[in-house]
Amino acid sequence: MPSILHSWWSLSFLYLVAIITFAFMGTAMGAGYTSIKTPVYHPTQWALAHATFYGDESASETTGGACGYGNLMQNGYGTDTAALSTTLFNNGYGCGTCYQIKCVQSPWCFNNVPFTTVTATNLCPPNWNEDSNNGGWCNPPRTHFDMSKPAFMKIAQWKAGIIPVMFRRVPCKPIGGVRFAFQGNGYWLLVYVMNVGGGGDIANMWVKGSKTGWISMTHNWGASYQAFATLKGQSLSFKLTSYTSKETIFAWNLAPANWNVGLTYKANVNFH
Repeated sequence: MPSILHSWWSLSFLYLVAIITFAFMGTAMGAGYTSIKTPVYHPTQWALAHATFYGDESASETTGGACGYGNLMQNGYGTDTAALSTTLFNNGYGCGTCYQIKCVQSPWCFNNVPFTTVTATNLCPPNWNEDSNNGGWCNPPRTHFDMSKPAFMKIAQWKAGIIPVMFRRVPCKPIGGVRFAFQGNGYWLLVYVMNVGGGGDIANMWVKGSKTGWISMTHNWGASYQAFATLKGQSLSFKLTSYTSKETIFAWNLAPANWNVGLTYKANVNFH
């Protein structure tokens, strides 16, 4: 009888070990599956467009712009930027997107430069007084890049004025996490979202105060989102979804309860 009990306990123990091992393996496989399914933005196919430039070698005229990034040097964008035609700008949802651009089919191209990479920070508006093929380069439905002069001069001689280019969307790889520049007041919060990785763009955004649930923010213009809510005196968290990859990230307790407008708060998370 003792031998039978001993055998039963031994089998029970082995069975329990098997269950725990299987559960652990299942958890590990599930974690691996989750990481594989995490949205990651990949480059698109090359397409044909044209490029011009605006401003001078200092790129001082590119500071600011329709996306609302302010001083591009201070906010990490530098001079490798471009204004997008209306079609690419997409009512501001194109802000922050990144492109590789290479000069093609022009005697002004630098043949030893495969491409340069730029970030969209501005809008190149239509010029309906000019034909789309003769001056109205940014008229819909054309895809066109009006680059900063320093960026343009990396791929072609500036004397060209306008050049045919091949372009493709690529992942943005900024340093650090997403940045949130606050404007507005205690009852209307306007946030400019900067330094966005992955697809570089934002589709939807929510804010959560320490005394509220999640509040959906509406797209204002460019890279800005707004919430009409009383949030003063509360610590703030944000949820963002990428326009391109649909990935969602959370910036928990980003701003302290004594947050203020005119300040920029940096998260420790970003899109892939």
